[in-house]
Amino acid sequence: MPKKVYIFDTTLRDGEQSPGVSLNVQEKLEIARQLERLGVDAIEAGFPVASKGDFEAVKAIAQNVRRPVIVALARAVKQDIDRAWEAIKYAARPRIHTFIATSDIHMKYKLKMEPEEVLKRAVEMVSYAKSLCEDVEFSPEDGTRTRPEFLFKVLEAVIDAGATVINIPDTVGYAMPEEFGALIRSIRENVRNIDKVMLSVHCHNDLGLAVANSLAAIRNGAQQVECTINGLGERAGNAALEEIVMAIKTRSDYFNYYTDIVTEQIYRTSTMVSHLTGVHVQPNKAIVGANAFAHESGIHQHGVLSNRQTYEIMTPESIGLKQSQMVLGKHSGRHAFEERLKELGFTNLMPEEINAAFEKFKDLADKKKYVMDKDIEALVNEKVLKVPETYELEYFHISSGNTSIATSTVKIRRDNEIFEEAACGDGPVDATFKAIDRAIGIEVTLKDYYLRAVTSGKDALGEVTVKIGKNGDVYIGRGLSTDIIEASAKAYINAINKMVMEQNSKNGHNGEEKGD
Repeated sequence: MPKKVYIFDTTLRDGEQSPGVSLNVQEKLEIARQLERLGVDAIEAGFPVASKGDFEAVKAIAQNVRRPVIVALARAVKQDIDRAWEAIKYAARPRIHTFIATSDIHMKYKLKMEPEEVLKRAVEMVSYAKSLCEDVEFSPEDGTRTRPEFLFKVLEAVIDAGATVINIPDTVGYAMPEEFGALIRSIRENVRNIDKVMLSVHCHNDLGLAVANSLAAIRNGAQQVECTINGLGERAGNAALEEIVMAIKTRSDYFNYYTDIVTEQIYRTSTMVSHLTGVHVQPNKAIVGANAFAHESGIHQHGVLSNRQTYEIMTPESIGLKQSQMVLGKHSGRHAFEERLKELGFTNLMPEEINAAFEKFKDLADKKKYVMDKDIEALVNEKVLKVPETYELEYFHISSGNTSIATSTVKIRRDNEIFEEAACGDGPVDATFKAIDRAIGIEVTLKDYYLRAVTSGKDALGEVTVKIGKNGDVYIGRGLSTDIIEASAKAYINAINKMVMEQNSKNGHNGEEKGD
């Protein structure tokens, strides 16, 4: 009889710790709702003590997402645990996740605590968390580099103190699969009360082994895996949810396990997370990369045309990716558009969101002959989470050439006021950004700029992602247009609008650590 593997998604906590990623409350809530549709068992919604914004996001998710367990991270500190409980107490199924480092190197150089002090703190804080919340998860940070005898001692003690989930993190991605599997097996064999809790693992990808280590742990008795969409996370990231789930599903002959993940929602979830975080998926990424189901070699193409199983071990449809592309144009009606939205996984849009996307679709259809699936995905992703437009681009004009200085003139609207400015720059995009800065009167730093064609062809829709910085905070903006200068200007103004919206609610307490 196959056993269930519980999927604990930490995209909104560990995933958001990826350098340059910053999600607001609305974006986090939208991702959490999609994770619920995906079928994850637990959502680690954030680290409430880290900032006011993180607290509000965790609270909003706890209030609005009801099926999964909603988890809040806290250091083994009373203040953190109080803040975590304050945020998740509204959840239908709340869990406090507390952690403290247990490896010699972390205890000596980071915590500056003796092992017995760490043991005492872990027990006290698990016990305190248990007094607030019935479901308490404990992680010995840097568990794979912890002396086994001390690790076993700590785990036994926190289970006696009331922990319901024990998570073993490979915090720095140090372990090898056979080694990590053996560690999980040894915990099963040497921790006397381990059968009273769920055993979980959290693997980082510093050596590219996070998924392999997670699967090895499952084979040796781990019941829950902690992972992220697209493998997002600190440094080289975390174990990728889509890879673990599809490995278990595709190799059911090898893994006598199953998950409750609705795999047809994987692609939709991946594209949403990529769009909102501004972290684009590499083409050769397993499962969700653009090339994952592409075949260029003549030999491969011949085999696939004869029988797809010759070179495809899973179907595109199994992750929610349609093989055939329905091409829509300016004569396509609303019904066809709505049906295509459903086929692409957009099944929970409000009527006003569909209306806004349909208007954008019609505008785009007037500019290009055919509107492809990826164009529609981009349009909907842009409209679903619309930032209030404090500033709007009314007009822009560019003068540029290889022997002239690029000059841009922009007209920006704020309420009933119009601001018009011009500027020169090192190319049309730079000149436009400088003109926008002058018109709005806000100085920001451009930290990153990314342009991609959503589809192929001369009339392809261009998607621009920018990251701007001010006072140590980073804001991500996105813009779409068949004109890359217009897309760039829209993205830049979108980021500024997000900054304006958030700047008065961002300054909260900053946690010193962000967990495993």
